[in-house]
Amino acid sequence: MTVLESLIKRLSRLPGVGRKSAARIAYYLLSSDDSFNEELAEDIATLKRRLRPCSVCGSFTEFDPCSICTDPGRDRSVVCVVERAQDVTILETSDEYRGLYHVLGGVISPIDGIGPNELRLGSLVERVRSEGVREVILATNPTVEGDTTALYVVKLLEPLGVTVSRLALGLPVGGDLEYADRLTLARSLRARTPIAND
Repeated sequence: MTVLESLIKRLSRLPGVGRKSAARIAYYLLSSDDSFNEELAEDIATLKRRLRPCSVCGSFTEFDPCSICTDPGRDRSVVCVVERAQDVTILETSDEYRGLYHVLGGVISPIDGIGPNELRLGSLVERVRSEGVREVILATNPTVEGDTTALYVVKLLEPLGVTVSRLALGLPVGGDLEYADRLTLARSLRARTPIAND
């Protein structure tokens, strides 16, 4: 196998990158200047050495605790629970949420051998118990595993008397009813909200 074929094969293992996209990336790198390729290689090589999970929320950070957990402007009484560290970045782009986060590190999935003990559930309960958290927002994905995990978290937090809410699920802005699947329509109808007539 040539170096080029090996690179294409490795790139095609990345999420969302098929063989054609991997080949395009490889050829782009081949025609790029050496400094770009060297900097990219250095970034990739140091990624796992420099980033580690935040000891508080579980998101990736260079400095522990992370900048969100140490930000005095954040609302410490609200914690948003997400599946993966990259979900924090996605939610932060909304500029709407000013609370803290808690990364579970996955979802309950018996078929994949992931049970509650493999997730960061114990540290979530401890945070709610000891840090004055009043609301936990569940932002797991709307999948069978995400819903199962959300229900498990609700039951786990029930004895603590904290408010537990879930991100609204339904039709996307600019979406068309014609293209919505049955499950999305059903969730949209269940999660409907009244319109204020001001």
